[in-house]
Amino acid sequence: MMISIKEIDVRYSETDQMGVVYHANYLVWMELGRTQFIRDLGFNYAEMEKDGILSPVIDINVSYKKPLHYGETAKIQTWLDYYDGLRVVYGYEIITPDGSIALTGTSSHVCVKKENFKPISIRKQLPEWHAAYENAKKGKE
Repeated sequence: MMISIKEIDVRYSETDQMGVVYHANYLVWMELGRTQFIRDLGFNYAEMEKDGILSPVIDINVSYKKPLHYGETAKIQTWLDYYDGLRVVYGYEIITPDGSIALTGTSSHVCVKKENFKPISIRKQLPEWHAAYENAKKGKE
């Protein structure tokens, strides 16, 4: 299984009154991890959007394990948890500097046409992405 890694320096503005990363910021970091995963596959999400295809989040699940703080570096690990040609589920772990898990999660996506939000088949409409996802499931790059 292919796993992408993205490191993020925790900024002061991402913390709350308790001095820990505000929970919603982890969703942004998951997006950064997902974007890195797509980049590591050799694709560019912005280019897909220019071609009139979007990939909205249809479901998201997170479990917070341990806080991160200002000045620390978070390591986002992202992989393909599930793919069937239509729906994509990315898996995430966000790791603290001492190697502990700060968060585990998944986000589910479909691809849709920009003009009408009708779902499309990745297998049929984006055959290169389909092949790359199939290979990523098997651990090939």
